[in-house]
Amino acid sequence: MKSFKIVSLQVIKDGKIKDIVLEDGLIINKEDGKKTWLIEAYISKEYHDFFRAAQQSSDDLDVQVVITHESNDPAPFSTHVRGLKEFENHISVLLEGYLRVKRSNYAELLLSDIVKEGFTGEELIEEFRNRIKRRTKYVASKKVQE
Repeated sequence: MKSFKIVSLQVIKDGKIKDIVLEDGLIINKEDGKKTWLIEAYISKEYHDFFRAAQQSSDDLDVQVVITHESNDPAPFSTHVRGLKEFENHISVLLEGYLRVKRSNYAELLLSDIVKEGFTGEELIEEFRNRIKRRTKYVASKKVQE
């Protein structure tokens, strides 16, 4: 197993991104032959009802996780809530799921989107640089507005 620190966590619901403010977080590649990952997020109690409802739902919970450093590309996962533990002011949410798309596609998806918007030449290069710095968010091959 390999574990990594989580720098950001976002939930994708109805085509919109919801930022989850982390106190701390960890992601583990179980390396179990099934390509299963565990994500543990230590977060404010304000998210309790949201994650309790997700836990009780049979639907997948799509999330994006930035691992180790904020400049890394977000990695999209399809997950289910496997555990929810309450503490005094926080909760710990345990998600189990699968990586949906390799992160290396991020730049290609971004560039494709910018070209479709009509950017060319130097404007294309400048727009690409700006969006890479901002880390415009993508879910699989579909852009989601922040």
